[in-house]
Amino acid sequence: MKLNRSIILFLIWCTSLQIGAQEQKMDETETVVFKKAVNEVAKKIKTLSNDFTQFKHLDFLSKDIETSGKMLFKEPNLLLWQYVKPYKYSIVFKNGKININDDGKKNTMDASGSKIFAKINKLIIGSVSGDMFDDKEFAITYFKNKTQIITKLIPKDAALKKYIKQIELTFDKEEATVLQIKLLESSNDFTKILLKNKVLNAKIEDAAFTN
Repeated sequence: MKLNRSIILFLIWCTSLQIGAQEQKMDETETVVFKKAVNEVAKKIKTLSNDFTQFKHLDFLSKDIETSGKMLFKEPNLLLWQYVKPYKYSIVFKNGKININDDGKKNTMDASGSKIFAKINKLIIGSVSGDMFDDKEFAITYFKNKTQIITKLIPKDAALKKYIKQIELTFDKEEATVLQIKLLESSNDFTKILLKNKVLNAKIEDAAFTN
C-alpha cells in the first residue's frame, strides 16, 4: 500500500523534530553559563588520567582503524598519550618538546620552535582539560542534547587549518569535563577519541611523562 503525499510529509516533519531534539544550538545565556562551568573545572584540574579508545576514519578504508590506551595530564603542560593496542606507541608533550616512542624507536621534535606545532600542542592540552575557548583562535559554536554539550571549533589560523578543519569537543553536561574529542582534517578524514574511566587529581609523578 502506497503512502499518500501528506503522510510522507508528516513523517519527514516528525523525523526532523527528533533530529532537532537530539542536538540544539545553545543560546547566549546558556553558552556563558557553560563556559564559566568548564573554566572553573579546568582551574581545579591538577592531574587527569583516562583510558581511551581512538577511531581513525579514512575515506579509502571500509572500516575505521581502532586503537586504545591511556592518557595522562599534569598541569601546566605535561601530557602523555600511550597506545597499547594493537601496537605500542607513545607521545609525550613536555617542556616545549614532542617525544615519540614507536615501539622502541624514539624521536624528539621541538614544538616551541614551530608556530604550528606550538598551536597543536596547546590545542591538544586544551582539549583534554577543556580550557580552549579562545575566540581569537577559533570560531566556536555550542550545541546541547539531554546529557551532553558539543562545542565545534573552527581554527582561524590558515596554517593550522591545513591540518585541522574542525575540532569537536563533547562534554558531560553535569561535570563539564571532556568525554570525546573529534578532529576533522581538511581531507574529511577524522580522528575520534572516546575518554573513559576518568580519574581527577590523583598523584602522578613527573617520571610518568618519560618515554
